[in-house]
Amino acid sequence: MWEVIVPAAILGVGGIVLFFAWIKPEKEKIHRLAQETDREREQLRRDTETRNKEALLEVREEAQRLRDESALELKEKNAELQKFERKLAQKEETLDGKLGALDRQWESVRAREREIDRQHKEAAALRQLHQDALERVSGMTGEEAKHALIKELEDQTRHEATRMIMQIEEEAKNEGDKRARSIVTMAIQRIAADHVSETTVSVVPLPSDDIKGRIIGREGRNIRAFETLTGVDVIIDDTPEAVVLSSFDPVRREVARLALEALVIDGRIHPGRIEEIVAKAQEDVDAIIKEAGERAVMESGVTGLHPEIVKLLGRMKYRTSYGQNLLDHSIEVCLVGTTIAAELGANITIAKRACLLHDMGKIVPDADGPHALLSQELMLKYGESEAAAYAAGAHHNDIPPHTVEDVIVQLADTISASRPGARREMLESYVKRLQKLETIADSFPGVEKTYAVQAGREIRLMVRPEIVDDVQAHKLARDAAKRIEEEMEFPGQIKVTVIRETRAIDYAK
Repeated sequence: MWEVIVPAAILGVGGIVLFFAWIKPEKEKIHRLAQETDREREQLRRDTETRNKEALLEVREEAQRLRDESALELKEKNAELQKFERKLAQKEETLDGKLGALDRQWESVRAREREIDRQHKEAAALRQLHQDALERVSGMTGEEAKHALIKELEDQTRHEATRMIMQIEEEAKNEGDKRARSIVTMAIQRIAADHVSETTVSVVPLPSDDIKGRIIGREGRNIRAFETLTGVDVIIDDTPEAVVLSSFDPVRREVARLALEALVIDGRIHPGRIEEIVAKAQEDVDAIIKEAGERAVMESGVTGLHPEIVKLLGRMKYRTSYGQNLLDHSIEVCLVGTTIAAELGANITIAKRACLLHDMGKIVPDADGPHALLSQELMLKYGESEAAAYAAGAHHNDIPPHTVEDVIVQLADTISASRPGARREMLESYVKRLQKLETIADSFPGVEKTYAVQAGREIRLMVRPEIVDDVQAHKLARDAAKRIEEEMEFPGQIKVTVIRETRAIDYAK
C-alpha cells in the first residue's frame, strides 16, 4: 500500500511545485500590464486637461474679439444716428421757415381773392348796364342777340372748318400719295413677273398635215376616244400643221396637250394606245402640280405649310382668274404684300402667308360661297393661324378688315390684278362697269353731266354752279368716291373729279 501512496504523494507535490513555478511569471506579467495601463491613463488625463485649457483660452479670446468688434460697430452706429438727428433738426428748422412763408403767402392770396370778387361784382354791374343800353339801342333782347350771334358764329365756323378740312385733306393726300406711291413702286420694282392673260385653247404643232387623218382615225374613232378620255374638244381645221385643243379646264387641257404630243411622237394612234398615253400624261401633270407647289413655296419664302396646302398651290398652276394665272398671281401678291408689310412695320409672317393662300378657295370644285371665305376655311383646316386666315378671308370685303395685315392683302391683290396685261376683261362687263359708274355719279343732286374716261379709271362730274358751291364740290367728290367704293368692285383706284364752272355772258350793242 505504501508503495502506492508514496509515489502518488511525490507526484502531487511535484505538480504543486510546477504550478507555482508557472503562475509566478504570469503574475509579474499582469502586474506590468496594470502599471502600463495606469501610466497611459494618467498621460491621457494630463493631455485632456491641456486641450481643455487651450480650448477655453481660445473661446475667451474669441469672445473678447467679438465684444471689441460689437463695441466699435455700436460706436459707429451711434455716430451715424447723431449725424442723422442733426440733419433732421436742420430740416425741421427749414420747414418751419417755409411754413411761415406759406402762411404769409396764403394771407396775401386771400386778400387778392377778396379784391377779385369785388372787381367781378363791379364788372357784372357794368355788364348789366351795357346790356340794357344795347337792348335799348338794338331793339333786341339779350337772348335774341345771343342766338343771332351764335348763328353767325356757327356759319363762319362751319365755313372755316370746311376750308381747314380741305387744306388738311389736301396736305394729307399729297403726303399720303407720295408715301404710298413710294412704297407701292418699290414693292413692284422688287419683282419681275410676266403679265399675260391666258386663253382657253392650246395649239399642238404637228410634223405634217398627214398626221391629222391618223388623229381622227377610221370613222372618227380615235378623236372620239381622245375627247372622251381627256374631256377636251379637239379642233382640226385648215390651220397648217397644227391642232387646237379647247377647254375651260386648264388641267384637262394640259393633260390633253401632253398626251397628244406624246401620241404624235409615238406614231401609234389607236384607242388602246390613247388610253395608255392619257393615263401617263395625267401622272406627269400630277408630278408637275406637286413641283409647282414646292416652287411657289420656295419663291415666296413661306415655310411650314401643310402638304395638302402645297398640293392645292400646285393646282393653281392650271387655274386662271380673268385670264391671269392663279399661281403666278398668288406668288406676286405674296412678294408685293411682304414688301409693303416690311415698309409699314406690320407682321410680315401673317401678311406673307395670307397673301400666298388668299385665292385657294378658287380651286375648290363645286363649292358654295365666296372664294375668300373658302380660302379662310381651308387655311384654318390645315393649321394656319386665325390672323392669317382672317386676312385672306377679308381680301374682298366678304368680312370687314380689322388689322393692317388685312388691308395689305387687299392692296397687294389689287396691285397684281390691275397691272397692264395681267387680266383681260370682256367688252360687255367693261361697258356695264362704265354705265354703273355714271349712274352712281348722276344720283347726286346738282350733277348735270357725268363722263367716265380713261377706261373707267376716272369719272368727271359736271355740276350746276348755282346749286353746288366750291366747298360743296369737295364734299361731293368725297361722297361720290365713298359710294363707288361701297357699290363697285374694281381693281385699282378710280379718280373722281368734280368740275364747277360759272360763265358770265353779255353782249355789246
